[in-house]
Amino acid sequence: MDDKDLEILKLMQGNTRLTADALSAEVGLSPPAVQKRVKRLRDSGVIQSEIAVLSPAKLGREMTVIVEVVLERESRMHLDAFKQRMRSAPQVQQCYYTTGEADFILIVVTKDVKEYEAFTQEYFFDEANVSRFNTSVVMDRVKVSLDIL
Repeated sequence: MDDKDLEILKLMQGNTRLTADALSAEVGLSPPAVQKRVKRLRDSGVIQSEIAVLSPAKLGREMTVIVEVVLERESRMHLDAFKQRMRSAPQVQQCYYTTGEADFILIVVTKDVKEYEAFTQEYFFDEANVSRFNTSVVMDRVKVSLDIL
């Protein structure tokens, strides 16, 4: 990977809908050269996926919470089971297995407190392996990004 690849990645990170022509104008390569590079970056897994970033508020998901979860038992089987449950929970945007006080940190988006309460019932209170959890309600989305470059 060279500087041109990094330039392409930075531009695509901001807008994956840029055409090869638009990218080539920005990085100083021909459109076919840009297409080859983008294909290589996708095939190698550097570009993992290309997604649409949706507005939670415009979709009625006004409440974002950060949840720290501590498990009772941390065997591989218990960890894998919790990870799978979080992957399948539609309210969970992000789930991180962490070191420190909490075993997991979640970013959860719901329409309101009532929906969050139902989420906690289903995924925490009804789950025998969840020892405890701590919720922080997001007051303002100051920066939301998955940008690396």
